[in-house]
Amino acid sequence: MTAHVGDFGLARLISESTSNSSQSQIFSTGIKGTIGYMAPEYGVGSNVTTYGDVYSYGILLLEMFTGKRPTHEIFTDGLDLHNFVKAKLPGQVRQVVDPTLFTPGEVEAATTAAAENMDDCECIEDSIEECVVSVLQIGLACSAEVPQDRMNMRDVTSKLNSIRVSFTGTRN
Repeated sequence: MTAHVGDFGLARLISESTSNSSQSQIFSTGIKGTIGYMAPEYGVGSNVTTYGDVYSYGILLLEMFTGKRPTHEIFTDGLDLHNFVKAKLPGQVRQVVDPTLFTPGEVEAATTAAAENMDDCECIEDSIEECVVSVLQIGLACSAEVPQDRMNMRDVTSKLNSIRVSFTGTRN
């Protein structure tokens, strides 16, 4: 259950050149990416930046926890994965989270370390829900529409580690 991400919709800058002896080089630039994961600013011709990669990461995080791709059929009429999650946080998180994350067997497996510190099953479920809300908030911060409003990846790493430590009580 260790994720290895190779390409989650990264935008790539492709340059093609043509030349002959009588013409100078002509460059054309095109953006390639995966619909739903590609940052919205690329659709209006903005330059490729690391902000676009952060956006793709945020969408991937939201997808992993909701179980819905950004191109899911429910996303019509201006609704997208980002707004779908944002509208339900924090109080209605169970309406957007993949239901398999809260099945009794999954809860039990995910809370082995946490259960040693908590006797109340309801308390454990609340702890899981709190962690999931925190992770989804990171996904939202990474997938903000305005590039400069997106979370820095150093902060993402720090916050994800904090969530893990607060939930399991262990550090790597």
